[in-house]
Amino acid sequence: MRFILPAALAACALVATPATAQQAGLVNVDLSNILNNNDVSVELTEILSRNNVNVAIPANVNVPIGLAANICGVSVLSLKTTATCNASTDITQGNMTALARAIQRQAQ
Repeated sequence: MRFILPAALAACALVATPATAQQAGLVNVDLSNILNNNDVSVELTEILSRNNVNVAIPANVNVPIGLAANICGVSVLSLKTTATCNASTDITQGNMTALARAIQRQAQ
């Protein structure tokens, strides 16, 4: 019995490693929903401005898969097969800030 638990834990670790590695990929997020929503686009523009980033919000931005899932309101698993999603207009403040950073990085 002592040998079964360590072997099972090792097997779980081997299975979990590839999934974690795949989450480092980028996903193309369509921001057209945000551009069409004045409240969200104004808030995102204000965040960019406060960080001295003077760029227009692009139509698309590439972001890490975990952030894309949060911005689009979908699961990470669904993004592993599509690598693209449409941004939701219901984005939390933390995700909005992370999106602004991604826009800033892409603009440089």
